[in-house]
Amino acid sequence: MQRVHIGLGGNLGDPRAAMAMALAMLDGRGDTTLVAVSALYETPPWGKTDQPPFLNACASLDTALEPEALLDACLETERALKRERTERWGPRTLDVDLLDWSGREIATERLHLPHPRASERAFVLVPLADIAPKLVLAGRTVEDWLAATDTAGIRRIAPEGWCSGESRMPG
Repeated sequence: MQRVHIGLGGNLGDPRAAMAMALAMLDGRGDTTLVAVSALYETPPWGKTDQPPFLNACASLDTALEPEALLDACLETERALKRERTERWGPRTLDVDLLDWSGREIATERLHLPHPRASERAFVLVPLADIAPKLVLAGRTVEDWLAATDTAGIRRIAPEGWCSGESRMPG
């Protein structure tokens, strides 16, 4: 099993419910187990700013899948929950991104890990710091990247475990 970290977000429909369902679907697979879920945050839009705020969270998973197979599982989950890809950085019902794969650097045609822009995005770093502050991305820890990042407009709206009614933190 490999420890991986994912980011989740959305700003259309009921993104909180969509993210909770995505986590339940990934956890319900025989090859992937949900280990930890960050708090839920409301965050300002990034990239394309003329849209509603997002809800964002991060999660840790243990998986027996290979990286591209987990990417496929995340994309299948998005499709099952009616995600439509129409505009880069635009509004969406759900986004599930692979952020890190046990600290490995991976570069294929379809997948780059760690996520190439995770260290620049407060909407990733804030929730990721809840569950993996010592995780190293691009040579620095999540907490170090976060300390150097503008977090204006980010608001915690639900505690860890928001998706299941209980906190699921590593033991």
